[in-house]
Amino acid sequence: MIESVLVPMDDSEMAERALEYAFEAHPDAEITVLHVVGEPSSMMGQAMSLALEDDIEAAAEKHAETVLDRAKAIADDYGGDISTEVAWGRPAKAILDRADEYETIVVGSHGGSVADWLLVGNVAETIFRRSPVPVTVVR
Repeated sequence: MIESVLVPMDDSEMAERALEYAFEAHPDAEITVLHVVGEPSSMMGQAMSLALEDDIEAAAEKHAETVLDRAKAIADDYGGDISTEVAWGRPAKAILDRADEYETIVVGSHGGSVADWLLVGNVAETIFRRSPVPVTVVR
C-alpha cells in the first residue's frame, strides 16, 4: 500500500485530474501537492512578471494561492487532506529534487499551452524518464 504521494500541480485541467486520481487510487495515502513557480528568464510567461516584483518570493506565493486553493477544494470533494508546498525554479528539476521523499508521483500528462511545451519541454515526460520512484501519468 502506498503511503506517500507527490502530486505536482499547475493551473491545468490535467493537473486537477492527477490529484483526483491520487485520491481515488491511494485513498489512505498522505498526499502532498507541489506547485512550482518558474524562475524569471528571457522567455515570456508568467514567471517573467515575477521578475518585476519587489519581493519575488511573496509574489510567487501569491501566484501559487490559486492553484493550491483549487487543490484544497478537490481534497474537500474527496473528504481528504493534503499538504501543500511551493517551490521556485524549473518545474521538472524541482519535482525530481523531492521525488525520493515519496513512494510515488502522480502527474498530469501535460499542462500549459503548446508554446509552453515547445519552449520549456514536457515536464511530465522528464519526470517519467528520470524519477527514482514510480510515476503515474494521468490524462
